[in-house]
Amino acid sequence: MSDQTRPLSRQDLIDSVATATNMPKTQADAALKAVLGALGDALGEGREVRLAGFGSFAISARAARKGRNPATGEEVDIAASKSVKFKPAKDLKARLG
Repeated sequence: MSDQTRPLSRQDLIDSVATATNMPKTQADAALKAVLGALGDALGEGREVRLAGFGSFAISARAARKGRNPATGEEVDIAASKSVKFKPAKDLKARLG
């Protein structure tokens, strides 16, 4: 798998932050942990997170509903759930082409 098709890992992000800011990798790791922790905490509180030029993260709630087991056709209850949705900013969309 080439570097262009390989997913970007946490270590890749740490290396990139360390290079861009001229800080040691241990400090870049701590900074990344702090940012991801703050994002997770805000979303956990139900708050939207907006990053100018990148996009916004928001909680999306799904109501409980009925579904079907595809193997048996039996009706099953699907519990209500929450997930995170991402909406890219105009700048990010432009970078993607």
